[in-house]
Amino acid sequence: GSFKMDTIKDIVTDVIRGLKTKKRAQDGPELLLKRILPKKELGHVKFRYLRKGILGISVDSSSWLYQLNLQKPQLLAKLGKKPPTIKDIRFYIGETQ
Repeated sequence: GSFKMDTIKDIVTDVIRGLKTKKRAQDGPELLLKRILPKKELGHVKFRYLRKGILGISVDSSSWLYQLNLQKPQLLAKLGKKPPTIKDIRFYIGETQ
């Protein structure tokens, strides 16, 4: 009897782990921003869109727009090859709330 219980427990654990992994892969773009931006910048940006590999981000001021554009190569490198594939980041001045 104990063998079957361990097997069922293992199966349930694997299924739950699989669901968590799927959920993580599909987590929203806000998570992408948290992955690539320091906390200080997160208060000044908001996700706008992700289309055809281009991540659109609103920025609350021209100084942050300039700063983030300077950081763009490093931000793209942080995104790496993990899904979703992002080829470019475009920053816009706009609403961040």
